[in-house]
Amino acid sequence: MKLIFLDIDGTLTMPGSNEPPLSALEAIRAAQQKGHKVFLCSGRNPGMLSPLLQYGFDGVIASAGGYITVGDEVIYDMPMTKEESELAVEKLHETGVFCTIECKDGAFGDENLGAFLESNAGADGKGNSEIERWRKALASSLHIRPMGEYDGTPAYKVVIMCLHPEQLVPAREALEDKYNFVIQEITDPSHRCINGELINRKYDKGRGVLRVCEHLGVPVEDTIGFGDSMNDLEMIETVGTSVCMANGAEALKKISDIVCPSVEEDGMAKAFAQLGLC
Repeated sequence: MKLIFLDIDGTLTMPGSNEPPLSALEAIRAAQQKGHKVFLCSGRNPGMLSPLLQYGFDGVIASAGGYITVGDEVIYDMPMTKEESELAVEKLHETGVFCTIECKDGAFGDENLGAFLESNAGADGKGNSEIERWRKALASSLHIRPMGEYDGTPAYKVVIMCLHPEQLVPAREALEDKYNFVIQEITDPSHRCINGELINRKYDKGRGVLRVCEHLGVPVEDTIGFGDSMNDLEMIETVGTSVCMANGAEALKKISDIVCPSVEEDGMAKAFAQLGLC
């Protein structure tokens, strides 16, 4: 039995979409019929990934490793403390960084984030898969409420967007000992938006994989991970076989065992076939 871990945006689906290609769904079902287990492994919180649960996954690593389920059982749940989330937003807002607080079932974003993304789009009007996810989520109001409505619900991470690295310095000085500032790769130099997320150093997608392996008694050598962006780095470094999408970050491709075709080119299904999973 293999454990297969799938990032969502830019890997299983087009960024911001909740509809995987039919070829990917068929490959996943075939792999499950052969006895393998397939997990979502996403930076999305449980609320944002919930539309995909209809496709019958065996569990989820959500919030970049902060919330993990195997079947219906929650095996890990580690939100930020109230003090840490408040300090993060305070320091980021001091320098004009746009923030989205991600909780379990929804998120709270700065009210003018959508306008910021539109005004700082690159020549193609797009960015990396994480930026595209947020552009589409904001457009559809998918579980995102205005920051002014934030009620102190426990947060798992803070998504950040700004124009200059210097804007992150105060927050780094206050929080980098406990939080990893994961900055996404910008493939279009005309795109001016720096984007990333603060992730608790107690977890990441790679340690999420290890926690699922320990729970199920499966050696990490029997794991396969699919990703495309820099918040997939630890997963790619941890799994037995790593797969990066052709549309993914160049830094991730360099360290992956396999680079498969892009989402639009049925890359996941082709990689499942190449690996004998279906």
